[in-house]
Amino acid sequence: MHSALPEFDMPNEEQVHLAAESFRLLADPTRIKVLWALLQGESSVACLAELAGAAPTAVSQHLAKLRLAGLVKGRREGTFVFYSAADDHVRRLLAQALHHADHVDRDLPEGPGGHPEPHRPRA
Repeated sequence: MHSALPEFDMPNEEQVHLAAESFRLLADPTRIKVLWALLQGESSVACLAELAGAAPTAVSQHLAKLRLAGLVKGRREGTFVFYSAADDHVRRLLAQALHHADHVDRDLPEGPGGHPEPHRPRA
């Protein structure tokens, strides 16, 4: 049935596993807040904790998991570590998720051509 569709393509098992792991790690409100803050620019654990409304120890644990998954990266400066989003893929992934949530929450239709405009962090 699907072989009749010339453009039909399935991701390989490794791609599926890595994508599922990324989504699993993003399935936490604190991690979404932390990652969104990091899309605005580099930040410390203390600052991220304040922005996310969470304890610094909890944010530090979230960051460790996000770093292991390749969603954030850290830069050491003396005794401090400053975190940032890993790359533009993370920005697009989170922007689309938040945009989708906004449309579901407010029951908004899709944009022209059936493709919603991605939610973008303010610069």
